[in-house]
Amino acid sequence: MRRTHISAARPGYRLAKPIWTETGSILLGVGVELNDRYLDRLKQMGIDYIYVEDNRTSDIIPEDVLQDETRKKSVEAVHKTMTGLMNEAKGKKVAPVKDLGSAFRTLFTDIMTELPNRGDVIVNLVNLHVKDGYLFHHAVNVAVLAGVLGIAKGYNRNQLLELGVGALLFDVGMTVFPDNLWMVSADLTDEQRTRLQKHTEEGYNILRNQFDVSLLSAHCALQHHERFDGTGYPRGLKGGEIHEYAQIVAIADVYDALTSPRPYRKRYSPSEAIEFLYANGNQWFDLELIRLFCKYIAIYPVSSTVQLNTGQIGVVSYVDPLVTNRPIVRIIQEADGKETSAAYEIDLRQHMNVTIVQTL
Repeated sequence: MRRTHISAARPGYRLAKPIWTETGSILLGVGVELNDRYLDRLKQMGIDYIYVEDNRTSDIIPEDVLQDETRKKSVEAVHKTMTGLMNEAKGKKVAPVKDLGSAFRTLFTDIMTELPNRGDVIVNLVNLHVKDGYLFHHAVNVAVLAGVLGIAKGYNRNQLLELGVGALLFDVGMTVFPDNLWMVSADLTDEQRTRLQKHTEEGYNILRNQFDVSLLSAHCALQHHERFDGTGYPRGLKGGEIHEYAQIVAIADVYDALTSPRPYRKRYSPSEAIEFLYANGNQWFDLELIRLFCKYIAIYPVSSTVQLNTGQIGVVSYVDPLVTNRPIVRIIQEADGKETSAAYEIDLRQHMNVTIVQTL
């Protein structure tokens, strides 16, 4: 299969990965043949990339961190909890949610069974969802990324569960605001932005009132917008004053937000997002945590369509965990625009004069 931008998709292409609704249900499943109506609708719903079947790349299969069933169950749980709290917020109540902590510990336990626990595994989030589902899918992605970093840090099971519950619910404070406030944050007035920043304290208050949620998990909600140099909010904490769980969630939050399409901007590529993280080392984030995090992120994920400096276009077929910026690329189009009659591969580890210039 190969990952392609929606603008390059054509009628007759078949989906190789499902597209999800905001609730975690499948909108379009594997094998669905696309037509003009489907393509137009997907564009309207904010889908910018899809995975399609291609005989030349049929053996290239990106390893998603989460199985479809686990993602479905996780998004459903986050959606149910957050929409329930949204309804509570209309009545201005912050009431405990029965068994919230235990339910989300069970949920993250399921996620943990699928997280990479080896140093040679590169994280790839094969995650295609409609724009209205961003808040819910984002929470699951942040939990996955945070969990990977927690494992890399050597956290024990209890620490991982505290981190995982906090990561799944770190944005729960958003539920007290109308969705038209947080869905278009690029166009907010200063007053609206100040109001929205209160979501950290609102989330903390929601979680600390849950009898079975650790206070350290609640601090993921409170502190995930604090910054290493003290320029964050709500308290302007700096360095070690910020709990490490919250620092991890902050890195995962920013990375997934950057690599997701938003109503007001295009998504960043993984390489661009990693550059952003490094540029903010020891300013927004602890540089050592960034270095550890980026060891597990594929700059050019398997199945990505890329253009080389030679003018050729290919699909990433393999990523070496030790040299993530020099993958093996299967060429599907020559520099003159002609498709290859028989696809072949270039190992960028062996051809140092060949580089990737952009992800398509």
